[in-house]
Amino acid sequence: MNIGIDMMGGDFAPLEAVKGLKQFLQEQNTDGLSALLFGDEVQLTALLTAHDVPQHKYQIVPTSQVIDMNEHPTKALKEKSDASISVGFKYLAAGKIDAFISAGNTGAMLVGTMFSIKTVEGVLRPTISSVIPKQSGSTGLLLDVGLNADCKPEQLNQFAVMGSVFSQYILGIDQPKVGLINVGEEEGKGNILAQAAYPLLKQNEAIHFVGNVEGRDVFNDQADVMVCEGFTGNVILKLAESIYDIAQTQKINNGYLDRFNFEIYGGTPILGVEKPVIIGHGISHAVAFRNMIEVAVKMIHTDVLGKVKDAVTRI
Repeated sequence: MNIGIDMMGGDFAPLEAVKGLKQFLQEQNTDGLSALLFGDEVQLTALLTAHDVPQHKYQIVPTSQVIDMNEHPTKALKEKSDASISVGFKYLAAGKIDAFISAGNTGAMLVGTMFSIKTVEGVLRPTISSVIPKQSGSTGLLLDVGLNADCKPEQLNQFAVMGSVFSQYILGIDQPKVGLINVGEEEGKGNILAQAAYPLLKQNEAIHFVGNVEGRDVFNDQADVMVCEGFTGNVILKLAESIYDIAQTQKINNGYLDRFNFEIYGGTPILGVEKPVIIGHGISHAVAFRNMIEVAVKMIHTDVLGKVKDAVTRI
């Protein structure tokens, strides 16, 4: 198993990426695993040596360019062919790596994914999700959280299927409950999209649909998988992230609020494409990189994307 990591992506790269890789290698069974590290060879060699990362567990793929956070994704990918993200996608498309991870330019990661690897047959639009901490101690999944600002009802129906499969095999939720984010619990509530999506979800035998869920239900156990278009999902995600920031600023010591720290979940996988691509937050530190690698490895071991493909074809 070969995991590709963009070592230059993120505000604290490459140092935090190196530290995250070391943490993963120390804590997990890595038999048969090799990391291909895309980035500046001189910087990476010095950091990997200084942090005693086992040399037999990684291979540096030298790159000479970096796509900055504020660059236009399509233009950057076209003009910076030797950037760490660009080369990483070339390796993924060629089958030289089994998954690709980056905390770099999110737009470049999304564009690179769409142009480098195939969408799963039958999937209308890939989606990105986010883990949501529940008050009970469990975790839920929210999707879409920003890739698709506008959606069709059929897309929400597919998001529900893909989210259910991911929740079952990656989050360990047996028969996950699916809810449609809405402004009321009753059937028939909401805007045109919600009203049209509800009957599709209700008739979908591939999921366990429990109806509409309101904003007050996001953090309880009303639903395990919550679907919405990316505009609403991104607002909910950013609001959830701010809860942790406020708790830290106010020096509030609370176990539940601590679970809003995005780093403990790693990154956001793109669902609906044929190979694992994990997008990390730009301010990711070592813990986030470590957990991104773990998510990628688990996705490969469980063949979750293959199971997504099977589930989508049965709708």
